[in-house]
Amino acid sequence: MPSIPPVVIMLIVISIVGAIAIPFGAPQFLDRAIALELSFILLAVLTYKGFYKALYACITLAIIIMVGNSLASPHVEMMTTFSKPLNAVMLILGGYVLQGALIGTTILQLVRTRQDIVQNQKN
Repeated sequence: MPSIPPVVIMLIVISIVGAIAIPFGAPQFLDRAIALELSFILLAVLTYKGFYKALYACITLAIIIMVGNSLASPHVEMMTTFSKPLNAVMLILGGYVLQGALIGTTILQLVRTRQDIVQNQKN
């Protein structure tokens, strides 16, 4: 049985944290939150199936989320004041820590994939 790539694990963890956080978010953004979580699940499936071009989407999506959270004044206020502690922790964890980990694991996977390609060309 092949091992699960760290990128896939990160995408699954992000989806789980997002699913836990959705009920605590603003109800008017429920459709967008669900769509975002589905995109992480889709990327996890594509990456697990070996469609490594999805890795570039992982990096792009993680950057968009981090920048979006930084530009959303309600998010910044919540994270700096901890006015809603659970929301602030979920936002920091899911919106920055896990997104940063996703970028890191994705870059490592891209490097490994590139090394495998180069190694196969030499053989």
